[in-house]
Amino acid sequence: MYLYLSLFSLSVLLVMLTYRYRAAVVPHIPARVRALFPHLNNYVPLSTFSEQASAGLSSSAFDIEANIHDGDSRTGLDERGTQEVMEIMRRERVNFDQARLIRHNRILAANGIDPSGMPMDSKAITHL
Repeated sequence: MYLYLSLFSLSVLLVMLTYRYRAAVVPHIPARVRALFPHLNNYVPLSTFSEQASAGLSSSAFDIEANIHDGDSRTGLDERGTQEVMEIMRRERVNFDQARLIRHNRILAANGIDPSGMPMDSKAITHL
């Protein structure tokens, strides 16, 4: 019984670690195994402004291409935020600016702030 439980726990741990470090693990997985999991082939980390702009993460209100033309030496946008925005764009079928707004409103809500910028805490003093 303990043997099966420990094997199951080890399997779950391996799956969790593989998912967490998928950027480093996926290139080493054989093509036959990757064919069984087609969503693994879609994950490609975007690390530069040009890669992010070509992936559709630019608009007139948030112009990454201006950074490219100005020769910005930074590596690009925050990787975690980029993945969140791309996931929102894919799941909710919205454009880049709308996905950024949705992500921003979620961050505000998680910190107890409504979309207008006012705190949601009833004890907060908002005027004198």
